[in-house]
Amino acid sequence: MSDLSATFVRLHARLAPVPFVPEVRLHQADEPIGLWELTEGEFRSDQPPPFWAFAWAGGQALARYVLDEPAVVAGRRVLDLAAGSGLVGIAAARSGAAAVRAVEVDERAVAAVALNAAANGVPVTADLADVLDGDAGDAEVVLAGDVFYSEAMANRVLRFLLRAARGGARVLVGDPDRAFLPRRRFRQLASYPVPVPEALESVRVKKTTVWELDPAPPGAAG
Repeated sequence: MSDLSATFVRLHARLAPVPFVPEVRLHQADEPIGLWELTEGEFRSDQPPPFWAFAWAGGQALARYVLDEPAVVAGRRVLDLAAGSGLVGIAAARSGAAAVRAVEVDERAVAAVALNAAANGVPVTADLADVLDGDAGDAEVVLAGDVFYSEAMANRVLRFLLRAARGGARVLVGDPDRAFLPRRRFRQLASYPVPVPEALESVRVKKTTVWELDPAPPGAAG
């Protein structure tokens, strides 16, 4: 991670427990809209919005599930896709994953993942990479929180996740009923009422589901 990105994260986000996953501490923005406007205003760049600065509902639910059901990841190689803050990957590391790789397309997110992993005392490899047109490498478990927030993103993510599942990886997704989640491709594992920033979600709690991807086409015989 670059020193500049790490400094930005430390300056604009405070290390604090995650509301629904208090075992984990993350650098989080105290005032979401202010940071969003900052990154789109005076400091506008080609970087994505500061998704890394918030504990999104899908990631919180998925991290909660992984911590409560450590056998899902224990002893396995894990890929945290579109990792944001690194919450899900950190939860996997705490639950005994053999190795955790967190990938992001935002340099500041990569810095946040590295800082957050260090703050929680767990090993997570943070990589700046767009892997969606490739495959999941040697990952045995792929975890993705809140990745179906736009149609274009959802289409790319689903294709990637299907390749991963057909390659033998177990694929779990956390999603608070976003519009572009392809529900017919998933089976429900758990559901939680997750506290969220009202400024971002317009509510204080969102029902959020952890899903497992079925690589077979909808309607295929079992």
